[in-house]
This record gives sequence, C-alpha cells and structure tokens, in this order.
Amino acid sequence: MSTTNSTIEFSTDTYEAIVAHAHEGAPREVCGVLGGERNRSEDGTNDALDADEECNPATRVRSVRRAENVARSPRRTYLIDPEKQLAIMESIEASGNEVVGFYHSHPVGPPRPSPTDESRATWEGYSYVICLPDLPFVGSWRWDGDRFTGQRIALR
Repeated sequence: MSTTNSTIEFSTDTYEAIVAHAHEGAPREVCGVLGGERNRSEDGTNDALDADEECNPATRVRSVRRAENVARSPRRTYLIDPEKQLAIMESIEASGNEVVGFYHSHPVGPPRPSPTDESRATWEGYSYVICLPDLPFVGSWRWDGDRFTGQRIALR
C-alpha cells in the first residue's frame, strides 16, 4: 500500500455522518455508499481536464448513504446486499451526483484496508473510506485493480 497525491474532500457534515454511523453501529462494522463528483483527469476518463489538487480535488463527497451490513460475521467484515446497493447507487445518480466510493468501519481492525478488503475490492478507480470509531479516524484509499493507494483527506 502506498500513498498518492490524490485528495478526497469531505464537508464537515459528510465526515461526521460517517463517524456517527460507525459509533452507532459498533461493535459491528457499518457500511455505505458515497455520492459526489469525481475529477475526470485523475481517473483517466477525460485527460483534457487539468486539475489543481488544492482547488479541484480528485473526489468531492457530497452525500453519505447508509447501507445495512448483511455479512454473516458483521463484527469482522461487511457486505451490502447487491440489490440494495444498486438502489442506493441509482438514488445517488438520480440526485445529480455520481457514486464516488464506499465506506465501512473497522471497530477493532487496522486503520487501513485489511487483507479481506483487498480481496473483495472490485470498483477500480473508486475510493474506499475506512472509519475507526474510537479514535475517530477516517482514511481513504483508491483501488487501482491491484492494490490500494492512500488518499489525502480534506475537510471543507
């Protein structure tokens, strides 16, 4: 796992919504989907954009949509029902935003993606946000199809 120069930007409200969800759900892992906007120059879909990281972060989180953790062992892992995940994603898009990533908590786990997180990551180019409710700590990593790369967190 390495660190990149990409940034994910949260408002105080979206950041606090993730932390609150993690606190409420502990000791179980909680999860959800993030809506907002992605900078196309970073994910490669529009090389014509030349973003300044300070003024135009790679990812802006505008909404936090909670999902039920339906995993068999919710204290150690998370799983979003695929049909409900699709419904959440469609509602994000219907609101004029796009899906920018996913979040979950690690009530007792490390402050980074676990081996399970790596083995289950499938959304290449998207942010995976992890919250440790007791610190509180929120970190973000982008999945490139092979590994996670850390992202800077910005609060606005």
